[in-house]
Amino acid sequence: MAIKRTKAEKKIAYDKKLCALLDEYTKVLVALADNVGSKQLQDIRRGLRGDSIVLMGKNTLIRRCIKVYAEKTGNNAFDPLMDLLVGNVGLIFTKGDLKEVREEVAKYKVGAPARVGLVAPVDVVVSPGNTGLDPSQTSFFQVLNIPTKINKGTVEIITPVELIKKGDKVGSSESALLAKLGIRPFSYGLQIVNVYEDGSVFSPEVLDLTEEDLVEKFSAGVSMVASLSLVVSYPTLAAAPHMFINGYKNVLAVAVETDYSYPHADEIKEYLKDPSKFAVAAPVAAADSGASAAPKEEEKAPESDEESDGEMGFSLFDD
Repeated sequence: MAIKRTKAEKKIAYDKKLCALLDEYTKVLVALADNVGSKQLQDIRRGLRGDSIVLMGKNTLIRRCIKVYAEKTGNNAFDPLMDLLVGNVGLIFTKGDLKEVREEVAKYKVGAPARVGLVAPVDVVVSPGNTGLDPSQTSFFQVLNIPTKINKGTVEIITPVELIKKGDKVGSSESALLAKLGIRPFSYGLQIVNVYEDGSVFSPEVLDLTEEDLVEKFSAGVSMVASLSLVVSYPTLAAAPHMFINGYKNVLAVAVETDYSYPHADEIKEYLKDPSKFAVAAPVAAADSGASAAPKEEEKAPESDEESDGEMGFSLFDD
């Protein structure tokens, strides 16, 4: 027979377990566990087995363990976790890829009935069609102002009806009607609300960013830095190429307007003096293409003459 441990012994064992996890792991997912059953949580633990551990417990106990761990080891890297322990949350310690772990957790969602008093996480719409209920059940539909008709001895809903709006509490009539129709409109599972990694805390949406998104955001940031640097004339690595180009343009403009000269400026001056030089290359290219096309036409011409002579029934080369 197993010896039943006291509350103090359970707290000590829990503290040792949490401290061991803090020593071993550097990545933690904070998951909201509202309306998640024990069987569902067991399935999640089984699915994550290998590189992740799910830890549930009282928020005050977890905060105290983290605080004591920081005092004993001098490691304050996990202090940001204490501010995230709000509501019915659990911690998922992992060594795997954070995005893959979140996707694995999202697989274990189960349908749930609309219980009285629950806040609807989504809109609930009842589709039109045969309900399979006998005409004596029409009172439920009348209370909720749902248009129906009797078809072949059963109640049929005529038009789609938005029964519950997102954020509203489920009433007794809505709950009873959905139960009679066999509709389980809600689904619940562990919902990742925060991500911790090496002392940093960020939103789980960050895990959805791709390399293309990062490059795009980095490019936008570099553009802003370069623009600001050019406006205030402060040299930075991002603005340096633009500053060099603008400086060279100024030097070239001064050389064009004065007697100062250098090879590239001389070339620009020549173009400005005689703009026709811009079009010199185009006629030459056109002449070359015309000359290359002419011999081909000349080669084809004799063949066409012989063919036309033959078609008329005589040839110039006949004796």
